[in-house]
Amino acid sequence: MSTIARIRWISGPVLRAVTEGVFQMREAVEVGETRLLGEVIRIEGEEIVVQVYEDTTGLKPGVEVHGSGRPLSVPLGPGLLGNIFDGLLRPLAGTGSPYVLPGLRAAPPLSFVFTPTVKPGKRLESGAVFGTAGAAANEARSQKLLIPPNQGGEVIQVAAAGSVDEDAPLLTLRGAEGKEYTVAMRHDWPVRAPRPVIEHLANDKPLLTGQRIVDSIFPVALGGRAAIPGGFGTGKTILLETLAKWCTADVIVYVGCGERGNEISGVLEEFPELEDARSGRKLMERTVIIANTSNMPVSAREASIYTGVTVAEYFRDQGLHVALMADSTSRWAEALREVSGRLGELPGEGAYPAYLSSRLAEFYERAGRVTTLSRAEGSVTIMGSISPPSGDFSEPVTSHTKRYIRSFWALDVKRAQARFYPAIHPLQSYSEDVGPLGAWWQATGNARWPELRRRFLTLLEDQARLDRMARIIGKDAMPPRQQVVLACAELVNEAFLRQSAYSPSDRYCSPERQTAMMKLLARFIEQAEAAVAEGMDPGALARLPVYRKLVRMGEDLPEEALEKYEQLATELEQAFTRVSKADAHAADR
Repeated sequence: MSTIARIRWISGPVLRAVTEGVFQMREAVEVGETRLLGEVIRIEGEEIVVQVYEDTTGLKPGVEVHGSGRPLSVPLGPGLLGNIFDGLLRPLAGTGSPYVLPGLRAAPPLSFVFTPTVKPGKRLESGAVFGTAGAAANEARSQKLLIPPNQGGEVIQVAAAGSVDEDAPLLTLRGAEGKEYTVAMRHDWPVRAPRPVIEHLANDKPLLTGQRIVDSIFPVALGGRAAIPGGFGTGKTILLETLAKWCTADVIVYVGCGERGNEISGVLEEFPELEDARSGRKLMERTVIIANTSNMPVSAREASIYTGVTVAEYFRDQGLHVALMADSTSRWAEALREVSGRLGELPGEGAYPAYLSSRLAEFYERAGRVTTLSRAEGSVTIMGSISPPSGDFSEPVTSHTKRYIRSFWALDVKRAQARFYPAIHPLQSYSEDVGPLGAWWQATGNARWPELRRRFLTLLEDQARLDRMARIIGKDAMPPRQQVVLACAELVNEAFLRQSAYSPSDRYCSPERQTAMMKLLARFIEQAEAAVAEGMDPGALARLPVYRKLVRMGEDLPEEALEKYEQLATELEQAFTRVSKADAHAADR
């Protein structure tokens, strides 16, 4: 039975209520006649403090608060794929209203074709698969149906195959205590509680994105954690959309957390139109969008990333690889700060609450590659964007996030203004997944990957140091050895790190093509350094026909023309052979 409290004090999304029963921490509550959803965040004697996730306009002292006896939970089922929700997993489309109505809960149940995979008498453990659900017109992927992690028992009855609603009972189970209960397609799960797994696996496989600077220079592992910090206009949202389209994840969960309404509107318009490069169908068919814009209730923004990672874990438990994009965690942290201020808590660094770090840890630590309860392999890879004020990476959200992620893709304002895409700064970014992923790259044909990656980064670091000198004395006055460093670094930037999101051949680059490009560039660097050491004019490097071909190889040599990279390698060798012969002939004269 629910317990009751009455509002004594209210300020924005935070209220205090005097209890007439027993409440629990993190218990979901309903407030007022419209049953606004809230959560108990503090208990002080006979008084509770509630965070309300909806607009509290009109609430006043004396209004009843009804406890549910359960933690804040969201419904998980096959109807999630291809749809758009708010931060509490309430539908934003198909409700007949342009607004989220007060007291609205889960989306109306959808119908799916149920195909059972178990028979009466079989004993099912928690998290086991008992059937599949597919769309009637086969427009979406078939999804596995799971026994909730906290249930299990002997199958007493199984529904017949056919079209059924998500909430219709499909199984009757008898638990260990002899009690019978039913299981439907969808079930509730607390958003702040990680779903259990059997085992966490090593992150030794990459999440491939098709972006060369990510895959080859700053990779993220399958089940890894990455942060994308960048100032205004550096392309955080565009990069996340590109990663969503081209990464090798089976399911995409996109959380628009506190971003501007017009920006989220653009995402909602573009995502349904994007084509899945792997299947040729709409990318939206394997995507879940959770949108909580800056003009929505601030406390719901705080819950949205937990909702997103709970949805991601649900698909992970089906044996799928899930990529979660959170855009942006800075707006989520601002929601924490606002609610903390209304609670009268002592502010920490940057006026954020003292528990900012632990909340970030709760979110990022739910990533990982695991063995699920159904004995399948699944993963959740989290990529969170950060919007530091004035691009200051030393601010609290960025600095605390760096403690819990392994890949850091720093977006640079100057590169973005120069129309350099992706605008990831190679000297401010890093990846701690390089070591574990070295064996994978070597197994796929790039035995020198760690060496080549290190060579490129060293070259770019030398370029940054020499550029300052070049601006003072001029590039032509520098020693030949330093001039060749600048020329080769510029080639790496233009031929490898820059990609065109609008080019059909360059917007995606497979690991095989990345390997071929890295080997070509490394060979050019070696040959150029040797030629200049023997007396070649460094300025002549950029005039070589093969140099221009290397700059444009991403555009001119597509995926289906990998054999042409071998021809370009032969042309590269011949170009420097001709240069050596010409220099020798000039010396003889």
